[in-house]
Amino acid sequence: MSAPVATAAAPWATADPYAVALRASRGPLFLRRTDGWLLPLEVERWCARADAVDHEVLDRCEGAVLDVGCGPGRLVAELAARGHTVLGVDVSEAAVDRTERLGGPALRRSVFEPLPGEGRWNSVLLMDGNIGIGGEPPALLARVTQLLAPGGLLLAETAPVDVDERAHVQVVDATAAHGGRVDSHPFPWARLGTEAVLRYADRAGLVPVAQWSSGGRRFAALRARSADRASNSAEPPKSTAVTSSQRPRKPSADRPVAER
Repeated sequence: MSAPVATAAAPWATADPYAVALRASRGPLFLRRTDGWLLPLEVERWCARADAVDHEVLDRCEGAVLDVGCGPGRLVAELAARGHTVLGVDVSEAAVDRTERLGGPALRRSVFEPLPGEGRWNSVLLMDGNIGIGGEPPALLARVTQLLAPGGLLLAETAPVDVDERAHVQVVDATAAHGGRVDSHPFPWARLGTEAVLRYADRAGLVPVAQWSSGGRRFAALRARSADRASNSAEPPKSTAVTSSQRPRKPSADRPVAER
């Protein structure tokens, strides 16, 4: 298993296109591959309240929940309001700040760095394309297995088409998408359909328990095999409400983007 490749400069600086879009609560914003192909990012939906499709996913959450790539925090805020122990993690300072303003606890950190409650989370979320974090799906899913409690549940949003793609991408706004200056740095990313997720999940010790589609989006639920963990404790993390003062000022450079 390898962590995401470090870049010379962080792709999530305070003035990067993603931070600007989150502060404005709107796009347009894209992931752009090196060949120029563009994937639109749904900034307005991420910055809104959890919608009906989100609620269908959150209804499946069990116990303490870790939202990997929490973005502006709509899911963390909703889970906190429901009474779950919850923590959002994201490498973007703008995303973490917005999550905290919504009343949700969040930590500015990569999923590949040490996190509170490792091995004791009952549920982990990989929503909004975050199955692509780091560009190495086997590494990400193996990391999720480390974070989950025995028998814990991964709820992952998959691509709406059957795809298994790795690429280097940049976050760009409308101007950059049409040939203007690009202010973000390339980073590794992946897009996976449900079948690809299931193939990699099996190797990571995750067993599929459900697949469904709703509102044009696709999802998979997978459960960690209890035997794959040395500990049988499902105790929730003791302290997940990490305040902004506890966040490292300079998160490490292993920053996959759109940990939205």
